Amino acid sequence: MSKTYKFFYTLFVGIVRLIFRIKVVGAENEPEDGAVLVCSNHISAADPVVICAAMKKQVCFMAKKELFKVPVVSWLIKILGAFPIDRGGKDVGAIKKAVSYLEEGKRVGIFPQGTRHPGENPRETALKNGAAMIAIRAKSDVLPVYIHRKNNKPRLFRKTVIIIGKPIKFEDFNYEPENSSEYGRITREVFDEICKLGEEYNKCEK
Repeated sequence: MSKTYKFFYTLFVGIVRLIFRIKVVGAENEPEDGAVLVCSNHISAADPVVICAAMKKQVCFMAKKELFKVPVVSWLIKILGAFPIDRGGKDVGAIKKAVSYLEEGKRVGIFPQGTRHPGENPRETALKNGAAMIAIRAKSDVLPVYIHRKNNKPRLFRKTVIIIGKPIKFEDFNYEPENSSEYGRITREVFDEICKLGEEYNKCEK
């Protein structure tokens, strides 16, 4: 955790938790140390903020490059440690940066859906393979996280539940480099674990 991040985290985490009424489930599953690729479903632009507020360690998110041109938003995401990605094409530079962060022991956050899907069933949304590509190149474990909101719709002061699952070990992916469809398979496996977290939570709530 950088000094700047730690300062602002300490200053604002209570406010963020209050505004979004954050409840954390499975906090014990967050690794105490070391790099991990944090993967979550994506509902709103505030998702990186609520995940960071729920985690004990800093998570550096990949964010679309357009956000870095918005004055206040740019300032905030830079404090969070975010770095830009061009969603219009294959941004090799962003992938390399994410891999280097993980190799340095940092934590990186990414949304396998690629973009926000408010009000939608996450299982019915399309996925992008960036998460699998990064995990494989960095040989990184993956931490599945589910953001639960009523009807999957964001609203201030509506309860937001951050459900943290058990880390998926890189070895458990059984990656076969000669198979060209591996990125897609691993992406689906990761997102399946993310969705299961939300589904199991819903069962317990009923």
